[in-house]
Amino acid sequence: MRKYIFVTGGVCSSLGKGIAAASLGSLMECRGLSVRMVKIDPYINVDAGTMSPYQHGEVYVTDDGAETDLDLGNYARYTMSPLSRANSITTGQIYQEVIQREREGRYLGRTVQVIPHITDRIKQRIAMVGDQPDVDVTIVEIGGTVGDIESVPFLEAARQMVHELGHENVIFVHLTLVPDTAGGELKTKPTQHSVKEMREIGVQPDILLCRAPVALNEELRRKIALFTNVAMDAVISAYDVQTTIYEIPLVFHAQQLDDIVLRKLQIDAPPADLSEWEHVVEVLRDSKRMVTVAVVGKYIDLNDSYKSIDEALFHGGVANSVRVQLRKIDSEKLEKAEDLDEVFQGVDAILVPGGFGSRGINGMVRTANYARTHAIPYMGICLGMQVMVIEYARNVLGFEDADSTEFGPESGHPVVSLLEEQVNIKNYGGTMRLGANDSRLMAGSVIRKLYGSETIRERHRHRYEFSNQYREQLHNAGLLVSGVTPDDSLVESVEWNGHPWGIGVQFHPEFQSKPVATHPLFAGLIAAACTSRGARSAERPQPQVAESALPAES
Repeated sequence: MRKYIFVTGGVCSSLGKGIAAASLGSLMECRGLSVRMVKIDPYINVDAGTMSPYQHGEVYVTDDGAETDLDLGNYARYTMSPLSRANSITTGQIYQEVIQREREGRYLGRTVQVIPHITDRIKQRIAMVGDQPDVDVTIVEIGGTVGDIESVPFLEAARQMVHELGHENVIFVHLTLVPDTAGGELKTKPTQHSVKEMREIGVQPDILLCRAPVALNEELRRKIALFTNVAMDAVISAYDVQTTIYEIPLVFHAQQLDDIVLRKLQIDAPPADLSEWEHVVEVLRDSKRMVTVAVVGKYIDLNDSYKSIDEALFHGGVANSVRVQLRKIDSEKLEKAEDLDEVFQGVDAILVPGGFGSRGINGMVRTANYARTHAIPYMGICLGMQVMVIEYARNVLGFEDADSTEFGPESGHPVVSLLEEQVNIKNYGGTMRLGANDSRLMAGSVIRKLYGSETIRERHRHRYEFSNQYREQLHNAGLLVSGVTPDDSLVESVEWNGHPWGIGVQFHPEFQSKPVATHPLFAGLIAAACTSRGARSAERPQPQVAESALPAES
């Protein structure tokens, strides 16, 4: 019988359901089980592709080209669960599918209603993900919080699955808030009310993950258990960890969360092997060496805008046994900065990530020029690679008006231009070059040495490409074309000739990096950062670090 775990949230959003669900998935895998992950987003958008990073954080792209919620990135980093468009469910998708079926007459003239038609389609979509004989557990995260009107059909569908499959096959893990008052006292009332709302819609949580700044004592856990009808041993303290979010599976395991889940689902499994996670935490906690990486982007104000990149940089640190400190820099502010030496003082490497629109582009161009002329290790991802091309054309070839047609459509030297098949497309939802594609790496290139392979497969999300019109000129001038598509029609990566480490890639390697399996480009960048200036002692006074490197939330 298929087993399902629903992860829900209460009181307020952004408590960390995605990290909690991913951590639970990692624990199940450490017990030898095969896991599948599903994210349900109650918004009416069909996918996250047209949503601003300021609204929703980064867009995570799967191999099959789905533009999804950033929590799928958490699933990818914590688990081995394969991810595709099937693993991301939104209200927009469900209603679109049901309406399409109604238009096709597949409901035989019946009145189409939320129950049963919408809820049936939700259950079908969930079942599709784990409907393989080798899958042991499907973990389904329902976005939003209990009480949100948008989440009601999904919670109702989950409630129905308990009755259809039996409580030994479907359980609920509810993440809720235990806030502290001005005096430091932890209050359980918000958790009590959250569980009450769940029970009012017919769902009794089996396990509570209680988000609090510190671990709950036995008295508080007993009180929560009494008022929520949850067994005391199933009231888990999801407190703020002091090192890294990758410590959370260890925190949950120490409280026997995996044992409780397996007991309730009646699954026999071998003991957990958490040695890989222990190693990751050990490096991030105990390493005395540190490097500083500047991330120069357009969406710096929201930390989740570059979530996968931030985490991949930390993974690079694990691979090199160093701690990575992030310095977030708004590229728009660099357009007018007078002294870049001051801005990049103490920086060991620079990364320019992807983005859309003209805002802040010249600040990125200045950044690429500074890294190139000051021999600072540099990685450009997607837009960051295109910026390398623009900078080189302007400052080495002397094409002062060199630009991308995205930013300068009247440029006399459009070194980056729109994909030919995209020229007349006006519907921006899902119209880019999306998903995994093969690339061929040139012999003797740095990037080929890093991958150790001639052919690689990476994910893309962009509309604009390196213009082949300028390919030979730039290559001969020292901007080496180090990667192309198998048919040699598109440029996939470039390198600065003679530079310690300067690589730009049109794809998004951050989507395939894990703390226990660092992507070679991020491992290489951090290794270059260590070599170029030497790791500074972590014991010296440090500037403020990025939020994702601070004590993290569950």
